Amino acid sequence: MHQRTHTGEKPYKCIECGKAFTRNSSVKRRQSTHTRERPYECKKCEKCFYRKSHLSSHQITHTEEKPYKCNECGKAFSQKSYLKTHQNTHTGKKPHKCNKCGKSFSTKWYLTYHHQSHIGEKPYKCNECGRVFSHKVYLKIHQSVHTGRKPHECNQCGQSFYKKAHLTSHQIIHTGEKPYTSIECGRTFSHKLSLKIRLSTHKGEKPYACKKCGKSFYSKYGLTRHQITHTGEKVCECSKCGKSFYRKTNLTEHQKTHTGEKPYECTECGKAFS
Repeated sequence: MHQRTHTGEKPYKCIECGKAFTRNSSVKRRQSTHTRERPYECKKCEKCFYRKSHLSSHQITHTEEKPYKCNECGKAFSQKSYLKTHQNTHTGKKPHKCNKCGKSFSTKWYLTYHHQSHIGEKPYKCNECGRVFSHKVYLKIHQSVHTGRKPHECNQCGQSFYKKAHLTSHQIIHTGEKPYTSIECGRTFSHKLSLKIRLSTHKGEKPYACKKCGKSFYSKYGLTRHQITHTGEKVCECSKCGKSFYRKTNLTEHQKTHTGEKPYECTECGKAFS
């Protein structure tokens, strides 16, 4: 088998795309990318992988070991690939470009997932609500909504999340890290989305318009939150009295009426308010 590396012989051909390989194991891995089969599952978070080596690399993320450190900001990572991806936040580099629409990504993994938006194929269906997904991992994350399972827990405050990306985003609250800087005003942000919204305010751009009333917003989140006012949907319900609210912040404020918490104190007379 080793001699094939010298002769260039590749007797194993993928039946899906025709690409040839020197080893049978290599062609099997290749075919799994077409069928989207991911046989190697992490027992901690249920994330699945094409290769056993990818699973082994991923499992380090569940340990405290972080040997790869960024020279720019000192942040440490469990995998070298994570460090490389992070370094792109400092350089702005996005080397992986979609040949369909030209959109660029910081990692090949993000590009691969993006490709599904062009194919439109969604073979993974939720048995609870019928919603369909392009990837098995998306289905598993969605199913957590029905089960209430949040496998990704913050080791600082104990708050749990459905997605690891949400946990990573949350952890910046504890570190105080703000790697994204506005070139217009110099203000720094902990999340890239916050920077994009800030830049839109400088340019006066409001790209997200409501189809009902025409009102425009800086962010997609702002539009989504606004659209609830048209549907009348109140998604945030108080578990104590059943009262519903449009926004989570309003629910949080309301819940203080049940706990008796009064964190806001008048500096003049000392009277406290909820």
